[in-house]
Amino acid sequence: MIERAVRSDHGAASGERNRPRVGISACLVGERVRYDGVPLRDRFVCETLARFVEYVPVCPEVELGLGVPRETIRLVRDGASGTRLVAPRSGRDLTAAMRQLAETICRRLDELAVDGFVLKKNSPTCGLYRVRVYKPDGELAGRDGSGVFAQVLRERLPSLPLEEEGRLNDPLLRETFVAQVFAHARLREFFAGAWTLADLVALHAREKVFLHAHDPARARELGRLVARAAELPRQDVELRYRRLHAEALRRPATRGRNVDAMLHLLGHLSDAVDRSDRVELLDAIADYRAGIVPLEVPLALLRHHLRRHGSEWAREQVYLEPFPRDLGLRSRP
Repeated sequence: MIERAVRSDHGAASGERNRPRVGISACLVGERVRYDGVPLRDRFVCETLARFVEYVPVCPEVELGLGVPRETIRLVRDGASGTRLVAPRSGRDLTAAMRQLAETICRRLDELAVDGFVLKKNSPTCGLYRVRVYKPDGELAGRDGSGVFAQVLRERLPSLPLEEEGRLNDPLLRETFVAQVFAHARLREFFAGAWTLADLVALHAREKVFLHAHDPARARELGRLVARAAELPRQDVELRYRRLHAEALRRPATRGRNVDAMLHLLGHLSDAVDRSDRVELLDAIADYRAGIVPLEVPLALLRHHLRRHGSEWAREQVYLEPFPRDLGLRSRP
């Protein structure tokens, strides 16, 4: 299953690479791989995000050789052996086999250069958060588990953006995840080329406002790294830059930091912008701060004025459009 990447109804063939490639739990794109054989289709995943990414469906349970339909499996915790992946009806312990398979899948995902992964919530293999964990006698022990495949994915590909489909119903978490995916793709493509230190400086200059809107502390740390890049081995620079960039974007861009970002860019407008246009822009930013209008309203005005009267540095900021505008992620109230 993992060897193929699928095109969406709107998408390009898998041989083309003009869009991020995203791993996904295969059940979320309608494949009949669940234990009961019932297909699922997540609306955002299948109808919206699919227009802009290329999916790589993965079902660790099917790839392990478990059939469809199959007996349910669960996480079981006891004091002696920790948390295990168990098929309670047959008594099979699948922990070691699943971890070994997960390692193999992670290597293949790395070779395919995926830029993110959408996981099935509540799954004992794929769930990231609050997965049910049981006691050996079958009683519920808690909802603090993570699926075995998800654990290995997080360990082996620590900079890869990960999210559950259920959490993508939260508009802020959705925007944050998509921003991470497209940023991962930008950096992957940049570092795959014959980049120079001057190229890195230019890249970071374009990312600067976007990073500050998410995590000012890591943005400053990245700036210091770029300033010292000539003193460090190229591979170290790449690894550290990609790691810190990924860590920064895990923090959602708050309303206050978005306001700061827009005010900073407003300062790069020339005097050719008349007073009434500036007041209109400031009013739109104030309305966004108050929650009256979505982020896209002041951003649209800001992009308009920057195109006509902004500095080159400001016009090229990734913050203005870090992912396709047609996703509508910044149009929510």
